[in-house]
Amino acid sequence: MAINRSKIIDDMSKIKIIGNDEGLVPAFNVFITQLPAAFWNSFADRLTNMVQPELLEPAEYLLVNAAHECGYHTGYGIITSEEWNAVVQPMVEKVPEDILYGAYAILTAWGWGKAEIVELIPGKKKVVRAYDYYESDVVKYGKSGKKSAYMLRGVCAAFMDLAYGGQYDSTGKTGLHTFKCEQVKGIECGDPYGEFVVTKA
Repeated sequence: MAINRSKIIDDMSKIKIIGNDEGLVPAFNVFITQLPAAFWNSFADRLTNMVQPELLEPAEYLLVNAAHECGYHTGYGIITSEEWNAVVQPMVEKVPEDILYGAYAILTAWGWGKAEIVELIPGKKKVVRAYDYYESDVVKYGKSGKKSAYMLRGVCAAFMDLAYGGQYDSTGKTGLHTFKCEQVKGIECGDPYGEFVVTKA
């Protein structure tokens, strides 16, 4: 593998991302926000704890789907950005596998979670382990028994969509949702890491 994960994390963590007057960050051909992780965690926590038990699965689906769509479009913006071309693209030898490994290095560099691919069967399956992801706020959740990494679930599936789901579609009508992700372990549940298994939808 030609991807130098440590170098990508080091270089990308030095990039300053500045928001505009509306609180949006016009970077990587998409608009993103800079809000505290506690905001998103408390939102997801309130949503999933306030619904009736029979509505928990649909509520969780909505959270994962929001991250899936965001990860698809933001991920595409990242892998087509000037920053990507300067730092990661020179390392890419095997497409799309090296792009996937590079994307997880960037995810780590920007604090979304210390995540890496531990198994990859091209076009079929990916297993990701994540350490210290923001949704694993152990102080808040403790050993809850409820796997709560909705963002990482969506992003893990989205990255596989970008790699193996066909040409990027800005409308999301094709390419998106060709993969799904199941969280099988979680720090928020007392496991030593979060583990995410991505397979074809």
